[in-house]
Amino acid sequence: PKDVVKIAIQMVGAIPQLIELQQTKPLAAVLKDVCDAWSLPNAEHYALQYADGRHTYITESNRREIKNGSILRLATSPDQEAQRLYNGIQSKNVDVKTDSLKKLASLSQDVTFAQEFISRNGLKQIYSIVEEGNDTGEMLAHTLKAFTELMEHDFVSWENLSTVFIKKIVSYVNMNMVDASIQQLSLSILENMVPTSRLFFELVKKEVTLDRLLTHLQVTNAQLQLKAMALLIALLLTATDAERRDMMDYLREKNIRQFIHKNIIHSSEPLGDEMAHYLYVLQSVSLNLCEHRMRTSMDPYSQEQRELLQSLRQAAFESESEVPASNYSTERRRSLCAKEFRKLGFMNNSNPAEDFRRAPPGLLALDNMVYFSRNTPNAYSR
Repeated sequence: PKDVVKIAIQMVGAIPQLIELQQTKPLAAVLKDVCDAWSLPNAEHYALQYADGRHTYITESNRREIKNGSILRLATSPDQEAQRLYNGIQSKNVDVKTDSLKKLASLSQDVTFAQEFISRNGLKQIYSIVEEGNDTGEMLAHTLKAFTELMEHDFVSWENLSTVFIKKIVSYVNMNMVDASIQQLSLSILENMVPTSRLFFELVKKEVTLDRLLTHLQVTNAQLQLKAMALLIALLLTATDAERRDMMDYLREKNIRQFIHKNIIHSSEPLGDEMAHYLYVLQSVSLNLCEHRMRTSMDPYSQEQRELLQSLRQAAFESESEVPASNYSTERRRSLCAKEFRKLGFMNNSNPAEDFRRAPPGLLALDNMVYFSRNTPNAYSR
């Protein structure tokens, strides 16, 4: 029949049940039958989960996804589990607290459980553990993982976070002696936070320097590199045009291309799709900063632009000439300059500024030629 699926249900210490699940029958009634078969009282304290993978809870809204042959397991209901872990993470016993946070990090991927835990003001306890704790080991890693998973469901706004909490997360990114998993989670939290508020952007930009992110890009841990790149991209995309330009200028000054080439593209691990995407976005951001110059024509009355234009000719020819051009008559000098500009490939060799009047490429073409002449003078003058 269309509304019947054949499934197995497991429980620790019991023989599995093979049942035909009637999809039209309320889940509460199905659970009652399953619990009765194992002589378990209080069926409302139990729920069904997938036995494999992420252990997603079965609800009325997702039960239609159950396929023939699925293996489910009987587990504590989400509300009971949420209450148990809510109490557990407040325990004075370190082992109980750590185990509860570990279980919380795993279960928080499930939307039904997350809703139950958040409704008990569970996130407030997570904030307290981070803000007031000095632990940088396993307990903190589970706490940050649980926080990340809970926030993924979008039940709570990132803007609710306190400055104290954010600064604590920032401190883990800036620490030298801390587990890589904690730094990865911290970078991921900041990446998600930055686009939500101008205040958060400014705070993170100030506290996590570009130099620090460049340091993370040079490690051998590919996941840490990925999270550092993700935060860098989030900062660049959230910045104003002027801030973005300043940031990219600084990164170029620090030779970010060399770090990417050596530590990411030519690392021992293959380049993943996510990192490839971030590198594409970084390249796009960099190229988009050139658009204004590309769409701006040369101004023949600009002294600065005229000097740049003349520097192209001087870089290629003045070192060759034994007699300085200034010693020639005006007519002779003009003729010589026109000849030299023609050798450089200009169409309007008598008035080379005209070649940059068309936009695009506009002033971007001039910028590229100036860069070529200054950075690779030997190749340019050939």
